[in-house]
Amino acid sequence: MSDYTKMWQTALVKIESDISQANFSTWFKETSIVREEEGVVYLGVPNSFTQEWLYKKFHNSILRVLRALNEGVRSLEYVIITKDGSIKGLGHAKRKEVDLPTMSMPLHDFYINKEDNLNPRYTFENFVIGPFNELAHAASQTVIQKPGQTYNPLFVYGGTGRGKTHLIQAIGNKIKKDFADKKVFYLTSERFGSEYLVSLQENKAQLFKEKYRRFDVVIMDDVQFFSKKEKFQEELFHFFNTFKDTGRQLVFSSDMHPNIIPELEDRLRSRFNTGMVVDIPEPDHESRIAIVRTKCSTHNITLPKDIIEFLADAIKDNIREIEGVVNIVACQTQLKKRELNINEIKQILKNCTKPKKVVSIKDVVKTISEYYGVDEDSIYNKTRRKEVVRPRQVIMYILREDFNISFPAIGEKIGGRDHTTVIHSYEKIRGEVKNDLLLSQEISQLRSML
Repeated sequence: MSDYTKMWQTALVKIESDISQANFSTWFKETSIVREEEGVVYLGVPNSFTQEWLYKKFHNSILRVLRALNEGVRSLEYVIITKDGSIKGLGHAKRKEVDLPTMSMPLHDFYINKEDNLNPRYTFENFVIGPFNELAHAASQTVIQKPGQTYNPLFVYGGTGRGKTHLIQAIGNKIKKDFADKKVFYLTSERFGSEYLVSLQENKAQLFKEKYRRFDVVIMDDVQFFSKKEKFQEELFHFFNTFKDTGRQLVFSSDMHPNIIPELEDRLRSRFNTGMVVDIPEPDHESRIAIVRTKCSTHNITLPKDIIEFLADAIKDNIREIEGVVNIVACQTQLKKRELNINEIKQILKNCTKPKKVVSIKDVVKTISEYYGVDEDSIYNKTRRKEVVRPRQVIMYILREDFNISFPAIGEKIGGRDHTTVIHSYEKIRGEVKNDLLLSQEISQLRSML
């Protein structure tokens, strides 16, 4: 394996972790480093469309990753590798065939702001608001008006790809814009933990504490990372107290409610709950349609109503996947210079969406039993204890609603019950979930866990 190949494979690992799987599969699948010369890396791509797209959308990100691997890299050019293996655009004789100029990126000119770690693309102007996230959006607007005074901390939770990172970074960008005197900083909880660990190893713990306590607003993503990490939790606890006691704003995100993050200290759970805890559940059908349309507008393409409906139905719980698929549809539409038919859309979905996790009835029973703190065996027994009946009804509801299992089959698997009992349980939960906000949030959390 050549040094170029090793370098690019290492770079791809980092790039893949930073973007959606759909974008990665579409734009980076057939790429390779062709050559490196005097600090210029020549990246081979399959066609001019990919060449232009990588240049416009990912150039700075690619260059940043390459510079992290090799400080000698100063610029990046794209060359087309044809089907017969020849290279267009490499060398002075064919230099004119490359439409795109070399774009050198100064060390300080990263897309992510180095001072606050915020991505300027994450704003409220391009955040699609729907019934599924309007509560989280409203809470964020309250925080923006009076940082540190209302909803402190703000804790946003929900499944992967629901727009949590977009929302919490939009808060940071808006506060930065409206309050020039306030210092804002965004980071992941993993970075917080890693930097704390390094500070201990280098006897610089005090410098670590001082670094984050000089900000007025700290936004921390993915706090479920602190699960089972006692030392990190202790440091976060002290950081939290110092920050909150001095009237500064904290914003957190997680893929689950703080009350169900495994092995999280009670004192941290308590503090997370002192402000406002809001859920971003699965987007409803109308919101998914709005997301597809907004993304199409960004790419200046128009899709037929039936295609939009199909995409909104096909990807139900992950906004990031919806956006990734629309990106690919836009690419293919522009490349073919025509509208795609439904079969082509289905093929794109097949290639670019993640396969759904296979969940058994036993998995559902185990997860929901643990969530409600009841013994798994009691779900199958004939007991009518209130603390068992409700979890059992929720299990029956989810098995029917989410997995479309027949009522008789559910009854048979859940203790040999009559199908009329299952129907009653299903209808009861379906009716209550419309008006009971707490139950709705519980079911949303359970779906994320499953």
